[in-house]
Amino acid sequence: MTEGGERIRRIVHVDMDAFFASVEQRDNPDLRGRPVAVGGIQRGVVAAASYEARRFGVRSAMPSMRAKRLCPDLIFVKPRFEVYKAVSQQIREIFADYTPLIEPLSLDEAYLDLTDQLEGRTATRIAQEIRARILQATGLTASAGVSYNKFLAKLASDQRKPDGLFVIPPEAGAEFVQSLPIGRFHGVGPATAARMEAHGILTGADLARQSLEFLTARFGKSGTYYWNIARGIDMREVKPDRIRKSIGAENTFFDDLRDLDAAILELGPLADKVWRHAERARKSGRTVTLKVKYGDFRQITRAKSLPRPVESRDEMLGIACDLLGPVFADPHGVRLLGITLSGLDEAGAGDAPRQLGLFDQA
Repeated sequence: MTEGGERIRRIVHVDMDAFFASVEQRDNPDLRGRPVAVGGIQRGVVAAASYEARRFGVRSAMPSMRAKRLCPDLIFVKPRFEVYKAVSQQIREIFADYTPLIEPLSLDEAYLDLTDQLEGRTATRIAQEIRARILQATGLTASAGVSYNKFLAKLASDQRKPDGLFVIPPEAGAEFVQSLPIGRFHGVGPATAARMEAHGILTGADLARQSLEFLTARFGKSGTYYWNIARGIDMREVKPDRIRKSIGAENTFFDDLRDLDAAILELGPLADKVWRHAERARKSGRTVTLKVKYGDFRQITRAKSLPRPVESRDEMLGIACDLLGPVFADPHGVRLLGITLSGLDEAGAGDAPRQLGLFDQA
């Protein structure tokens, strides 16, 4: 049996359940069974929400004030990213016992290709074993999806959350996709979903009725991807050497900034954080991007690219400050500032000032 002329693969997508919030509830018994939001302190945004909070409509990336309105009893907890990274490493070590083909998407989810690692077992049985080992090692639950490609495995992992397992076999792939609302498709964001709906494409079945020519004419190169997934086809491989393309840090302020000198002072700790975490992975970056969000939630970015790698934390900070000056003045004040370093390359072992790396954000 083949997909697009290729042999059928066994792909598992493992997704930790409310990962950051679940770690906090595990480590603090007082938080168990209560609505918890990680992040969102003062005027920030929610980084993660427990399932108790999600019942009230609280979601990640939601402004904390809105989250509090939806759930007055919501408990905000300061993120502990070093703890989350350590737990994530425990989980990845479990994955490595089953396959070398692991593609992490973030700290809390990854694809695993088990096609050549079954040794008489099924991918479903291995997924069950992985979930059991994660629970035993970390005290946390994970959901898993099993299918013959990445697109369907990721869809499957959402089907029985939390602490669930769902399998989409090859003979059921196309039918499963056609029954879904278009907004559930991974790779179809809100803006694209709205464009599709304007053309009467509301479900996978609607998408499957469109010709390849129609889709490419309206969605460019992505049209081929949409045509394929509407038929349960996804030929992307699990890539264990997935490369991150940027590093960054940002901060939301309790009071909107209205003084340029004060804003420049706030850029300093952001530059420290980016450079410190960057050095660990020995990367060099050529582009510095400044992110500014104003008090009315408008957001802009400004960037400067160099013909060579940025040489120091101070040079990166200086570029960010130069970018900030022309865009700072606004009657609404500045709510958030961020610095990102991109255009990453490997740095030489002897180039200590240029040893940049990847700052894992979740």
